[in-house]
Amino acid sequence: MTVNAKFANPLTADEVRAVLKQQPTIRVVDEPEKHLYPTPLMVVGQDPTFVGRIRQSLDFPNSIELFVVGDNLRKGAALNTYEIAELVAKEF
Repeated sequence: MTVNAKFANPLTADEVRAVLKQQPTIRVVDEPEKHLYPTPLMVVGQDPTFVGRIRQSLDFPNSIELFVVGDNLRKGAALNTYEIAELVAKEF
């Protein structure tokens, strides 16, 4: 799922990455120079939500774009998105 999250204040992709890495239910896979990012095949049978392709929006300094992948048979997509948005919003 592609997510564009808007916040009250400007933030960077590195700040978002740092917050997400602290969460026990999230795995950040975001190494574009190595072409590493989460894919549906990567997450099959796993409980964590995987997040990657974390980028600051080019148009809006208060927005972050990211890609979220999870095994929806194990955990629903809507809940994943809500939890990620809530975690990042607490920090900013």
